[in-house]
Amino acid sequence: MVATACAKVPALYVARYLYIIALILAGEMVFALPFQPGRFFRPTMLEVFDFTNTQLGDLFALYGIAAMLSYFPGGAIADHFSARSLLTTSLIATALGGLYMATIPGPVGMAVLYAFWGVTTIFLFWGALIRATREWGGRSEQGMAFGLLEGGRGLTAAISASLLVVVLAFYLPVDATLATDDERREGMQAVILGYSLFTFLTGVLTWFLVPPPGDEVHERRNPFPNMALVVRDPIIWTQAAIVICAYCTYKATDYYSLYFVQIMGMDEVQGARVASWGAYLRPVGAIVAGLIADRFNAANSIGVAFSVLAVTYAALSVLLPDTAGHLIIYLNLGIGLFAVFALRGIYFALLQETRTPRQITGAAVGLISVVGFTPEVFFAPIAGRILDATPGAGGFHNLFILLAAIMVAGVAIVLWLSRLKKRVTR
Repeated sequence: MVATACAKVPALYVARYLYIIALILAGEMVFALPFQPGRFFRPTMLEVFDFTNTQLGDLFALYGIAAMLSYFPGGAIADHFSARSLLTTSLIATALGGLYMATIPGPVGMAVLYAFWGVTTIFLFWGALIRATREWGGRSEQGMAFGLLEGGRGLTAAISASLLVVVLAFYLPVDATLATDDERREGMQAVILGYSLFTFLTGVLTWFLVPPPGDEVHERRNPFPNMALVVRDPIIWTQAAIVICAYCTYKATDYYSLYFVQIMGMDEVQGARVASWGAYLRPVGAIVAGLIADRFNAANSIGVAFSVLAVTYAALSVLLPDTAGHLIIYLNLGIGLFAVFALRGIYFALLQETRTPRQITGAAVGLISVVGFTPEVFFAPIAGRILDATPGAGGFHNLFILLAAIMVAGVAIVLWLSRLKKRVTR
């Protein structure tokens, strides 16, 4: 009996960590197709699809609109249905969309595809992912749970991007600036198909590693009471405002590969490679922030990250390679990326810190997300127009000034949340 019980303990630990690994892989790969080609391979994607930054930004806006319509009802559904079924369905549907993208459709086809992805990656997925992660973390390890989720997602993104940079380089000549249109097209198609395969395989893995639901998941099928509760909660709305500011800075990382090409003088393969290297800071920043948030305070940690970003963006708005040197620019970018990923690692840890009831987690996540992720709708169109209006250094100067102002607003919102936590009782 004792030996059997002892054998079960390691098995439970293994199952627990396989569970979080599945959530990590699912949490990144479901978003890989909509976002990573434009983040790590933006110059090549713009060439192959014959898009401007503005046009690509408008595609992300369509995605964002579909996502906004999906967050709140999807979050409420997550309180009542199996995470395993919801996550697996979303991953496979998203992977199928990648097969269509690999045909290099025109603007209308891409618009429909991005709207489709806005539904497949959010409606059945996002609330289920956050609820499952909160449950994994328990009462005392929320920072660790969300830090591991975000850090693991970052490592997944970095590894997958690094692998697919090698794939792209295989199709292009050593001097990528000499690549023909056909070579770029074939390379981009290979990248897209690679992401599609990774996403599909993750869906299969998720089905086997995420445990089936307990009986309590099906106790109540009506999501509307939970939705009404969170709409009336000022702390939930304040958390959503924090996520808006944090997500703007994350969306800005989509332009780093373009920054490396246009400002730092790299070719498109070099730019994609360096951007993918930067993604390796994501697990470090998120996990370190998670540990700090568990030890001290998530809200204060978020305020510090916003302050650091305000300074680094202000510096990047005036630094140029000819005057400041590459090293200083890379240091500012690196520090800024660390803070960006720290924010993403802990802003949902605020749910526990603000004592949000567990039974309304999905609905709370839905409202926070539908408000907090509105940068999916507005940030890319604004940033694209800023960069196209003043191509080169001037465009990035204006973009970094905008980001610095948003970070200052983030600091103010964190201070307001601290006041609310003292005044509102749960």
